[in-house]
Amino acid sequence: MGKLQDKVVIITGGAAGIGSGMAKSMVKEGAIVTIVDLNEETGKSMEKELQTISPQSMFLKANLMDQENLGNIVTTVVEKYGRLDVLVNNAHASKQKTIEETTKEDLDLSFGTGFYPTFYLMQAALPYLKESKGNVINFASGAGLNGHETQAAYAAAKEAIRGVTRVAANEWGRFGINVNIISPIANSPGVEAWAKAQPEYYEEVKSRIPLGYFGDIEKDIGRVAVFLASEDSQYITGQTIMVDGGTTMLR
Repeated sequence: MGKLQDKVVIITGGAAGIGSGMAKSMVKEGAIVTIVDLNEETGKSMEKELQTISPQSMFLKANLMDQENLGNIVTTVVEKYGRLDVLVNNAHASKQKTIEETTKEDLDLSFGTGFYPTFYLMQAALPYLKESKGNVINFASGAGLNGHETQAAYAAAKEAIRGVTRVAANEWGRFGINVNIISPIANSPGVEAWAKAQPEYYEEVKSRIPLGYFGDIEKDIGRVAVFLASEDSQYITGQTIMVDGGTTMLR
């Protein structure tokens, strides 16, 4: 029996990167995972990989910027499996620009793929999470916590997510629902591409990580997600968990 045996999980942006790392960690602990993504090719490929361990797990294609249909993601999963235990809001897209360069379209992209889906999926999931006394895992970033340059739109949306997560933790604790945040640094495909394109800058950034390396998407980030989705974390809520090798030490 795994830590997440038969728990039904939704992970947005689950076809690749950190989302796929969490999905693999969770199915290995017995979860039934639905990965939600816009990329059908990578989604179907990840679905096959997950089903070798968890045959009921599936890929669901969805455009998270289509706000009117976000509720359908939750109802599709509940209709198929009869319940929902864990919602992981991982997906987020943005463009790197300075504040003076940032346009409304840039803000719309960041909030439309990050904050709004997080908010509306939490709303849609609430009735079912009440029944299961489930968990929500949202995502923040050092870009917001530390104000990284050229990350205005991304940082703004990430800090909005942190704000609504704390509100939900206060409002939903009475229902036995835990709502927490992971703020990661991970060796995702995007970071790997960046390392090849700018190896000196990559090494400089890595040198500032106290533990000395970028986290593994499955072993480092995924295992923390398993913890937050399991009964082991039942007395933790409203927290930002820095899974970044010590780069940001909250006080």
